[in-house]
Formats: sequence, structure tokens, C-alpha cells
Amino acid sequence: LIEEFVFPGGFAQWYRRYKPERAASVTTRFLLIINAVLVILALVPPALGHTPRGYAFWSVVVAIGMANAFFHIWAMVRTDEYSPGVITGIIVYIPLFVLGVWALRDYGRLAMGTIIEAVVIGIAFHIWSDWNHRRRAANMV
Repeated sequence: LIEEFVFPGGFAQWYRRYKPERAASVTTRFLLIINAVLVILALVPPALGHTPRGYAFWSVVVAIGMANAFFHIWAMVRTDEYSPGVITGIIVYIPLFVLGVWALRDYGRLAMGTIIEAVVIGIAFHIWSDWNHRRRAANMV
């Protein structure tokens, strides 16, 4: 959130350039709501504690982060322009998923099936997000 909206910021403007056909969908209100939901999701695993459900939920949260990192990397490659959020994705989200999930699996806290489900949910979230932006933009015209 810091990289995207504070320093260096500019995510909303960048996304509008990246996907101009969806620019109408990228409102301040929408960005506040979707990021508030993601922050709340990130607070659920600590609330669940060191339980199988807490570890599973944590794996979903970090899978969403990793999928977001890959979105930023892909967008940067396609546009040859810095994507606000890509640095955090590369140095925080991808390693957090890979190292964290690996460690939890090694400690017997996560089953491979749970890891696969988390990755599917992480990817599905971004597919849904893309669909939702298209839907919202089409309804705003």
C-alpha cells in the first residue's frame, strides 16, 4: 500500500494508463474499499492463531499477495514502465509465500492440498478482480 499510494505512489494513474478501457473503474472509493478488504483479510490469520485454519487462511492471504506480485511484474514487462507495487511484490510477497509456505509445510502445519487451494484462490482473486474492473468500467459508460 505504501509503494502503490504513498511513496512513490501513483498506482491509480499508472493503472489507468495500463488499462485505459477500465480507467473509469479505478476510483478512489473503489481502491479504498478493495485495499481495506485486503488489510482485513491479512488480520484474520493472527486472529485465528496457531491453528490449522489460521495457517490455511494465512497461505491464502500470501497467495493473493504473490499473485498480485506476478500481476505487477507482468504489467511492467508489457508496458516497459515501472508498476507501483512491483518492488514490494518482488522483495516481500513472493519470498513470503515461497519461504513461509515451505516452512509451514516442513513443520507439518500445511498440507500440499491446502497450498494448492491457496494458490488457486490467489489466482482466482486476480481473475475475479480483472473481470470486476471490466464489468464496472462497462457499467460506468
